[in-house]
Amino acid sequence: MNPPASRGSVVVTGAGGALGRAISLRLGADGFAVGVLGREGELLRETAALLADQGVAHRVLPVDLRDADAIDAALTETEAHLGPLAALINNAAIYPARPFLEIPQEEYEDVVRVNQTAYFLAAQGAARRMASHGAGAIVNVGSITFHGGWGDLASYVSTKGAAVGLTRALARELGPMGIRVNAVSPGAFPTKAEEIHENPEQYSQMVIGRQSIKRRGTDAELAAVVSFLVGEDSAFVTGQTINVDGGWVMT
Repeated sequence: MNPPASRGSVVVTGAGGALGRAISLRLGADGFAVGVLGREGELLRETAALLADQGVAHRVLPVDLRDADAIDAALTETEAHLGPLAALINNAAIYPARPFLEIPQEEYEDVVRVNQTAYFLAAQGAARRMASHGAGAIVNVGSITFHGGWGDLASYVSTKGAAVGLTRALARELGPMGIRVNAVSPGAFPTKAEEIHENPEQYSQMVIGRQSIKRRGTDAELAAVVSFLVGEDSAFVTGQTINVDGGWVMT
């Protein structure tokens, strides 16, 4: 494994998924050492192999985001092996689809644990470490579903709204410590998440019809915006939510 990158380390949660993998690869190319965190061990190893091919220092962090102690331990492990934590990307999420009146409390609480509580705990642990060296960036991945609502996804949509609220609160409080906090809200990217739709092709045509840019977005295009938000070019940007959605939502 290569020595820690000069820009420090970054932890990407949900790094085995399509968006998390693209973000990991882009930040690795930007000069960060990358902690790839998530529950799916095989998918994390696939991301790690791609990072290795790029010559990027990395660490596989198999963590269940329902486990608060494991989240903190992963951040400690990252700094021990990859250097000071420079950025955190809260990306992991689960999205069970079910009509609101049929959602059991246990399922809702599970979505909150992964999509909301884990974001809070990871950000808290990261900020404590970043504050010690007076700089850092946190990016929370939201969703355009928060802006317009979405049928059969009440649990998911509500937690993505919480991610935006957390972003604004932390930007206000952590700014004096040199820590910037922003969010990105992806549109309908062609990922595994589309499996919840009965007719993916019909869904894709609906997406393109609603966007101003008449094509599907790519994972790399979302990763490029995350790269901007953790980089020096956004040094005066905090508390913002950027929709990366081809012009679907404009409010």
